[in-house]
Amino acid sequence: MALFDNENVRLDILKERAYNYRWAEVPPGTIPLTAADPDYPAAPEIARAMEEYIRGGYFSYTPKMGFPSFRKSIARALKERKGEEIDPELILPLDSAARAMYVAAAACLEPGDEMIVFDPVDYLFRESCLAAGGRTVLFPARVRDGHIDLTGLEECITPRTRMLGLCNPHNPLGVLYTVEDMERIMALCEKYDLTIMNDEIWSDIVYPEKPFVSIYALGSERCRRVLSVFGFSKSFGIAGLRVGCLYATDPVRFTKAVEKSAVMTTAGGIASICQVAGQACVDECYYWVDAFLEHLKANRDYGYRRLCEMPMLKPALPQATYMFYVDITQTGMTGEAFTDFLKDRVQLAIVPGGEKFFGSGSEGHVRICFATSRAILEEGLNRLERGVRLLAEEKKA
Repeated sequence: MALFDNENVRLDILKERAYNYRWAEVPPGTIPLTAADPDYPAAPEIARAMEEYIRGGYFSYTPKMGFPSFRKSIARALKERKGEEIDPELILPLDSAARAMYVAAAACLEPGDEMIVFDPVDYLFRESCLAAGGRTVLFPARVRDGHIDLTGLEECITPRTRMLGLCNPHNPLGVLYTVEDMERIMALCEKYDLTIMNDEIWSDIVYPEKPFVSIYALGSERCRRVLSVFGFSKSFGIAGLRVGCLYATDPVRFTKAVEKSAVMTTAGGIASICQVAGQACVDECYYWVDAFLEHLKANRDYGYRRLCEMPMLKPALPQATYMFYVDITQTGMTGEAFTDFLKDRVQLAIVPGGEKFFGSGSEGHVRICFATSRAILEEGLNRLERGVRLLAEEKKA
């Protein structure tokens, strides 16, 4: 049986364990193409590494900065997978990329400081800024010619601006930044002395048509103003283990982040068993990620064709991530009203655009996850098609 055959999705287990709008939280019979979390079990090497550690019988305190072996493995993976030259001493394992975003914001923002947050983008940019006492300044992110148009970005900068959030690849738009885009962003941040919160959690899930280019392609020295975050949930399917990291090339910014993380007091940090799992991911499991990506591309191509055939829907073909971002403005409904209609009428759960998840700029859109089996995706899209055709009929009546 191949890794990503239909039979490898264990719905019996998912219905007990898959929370955050997924199988364990939806009514029986509902298909959730919702949160960005795979329906497939993680690579077996991860469980084996954890089992071996558990058999040792000790669960002692870990080094405050994380296991040195884990930090070295992350540094090697960053170099091999993305060409990023990061000193292991400037990598801090944390309990999720989300936590790393909060730490980065706390390290750079004082109450009243401003952070530029693209609209739409994942809500954690906004929430991390607000948690640090900052104020968000929204930049309307619009896709033109396959990338985000940065026209007007400089006008968002004020004397109180201290930070800019960069989500590359972008969630939910599914687009990649070009070198020229990043040069423009970096030049503005150099001009106004801004720190960049660089979220690369999706950097493994990139399709062949366009390569991922990290901001570190501009050079490690210029990237001294960058605090980067990475997580293991999207690539390796271990969201519940909460494994992530923060890294930098500037020791001063990194030290400030360490101070804000509370790892030096034992109040913060990441569990030993989760570091074991994370190290197994980057040391042994990229074969799984690469096979997963092949499966995802086939699902993406199939799903995009299906969506293009449905009335009132305008999908975008994602360059990265495993979500479709779909324009539903022709339905005349808000994202929340449309998703409620689908749950009630055809038992399909998807994520609405709007302020809650991605910002007001995502209103009139929905996000659909396709990190599942072909069989589940096909049935989910069948239900979506029935739903939009029902809606079209009701609008005519």
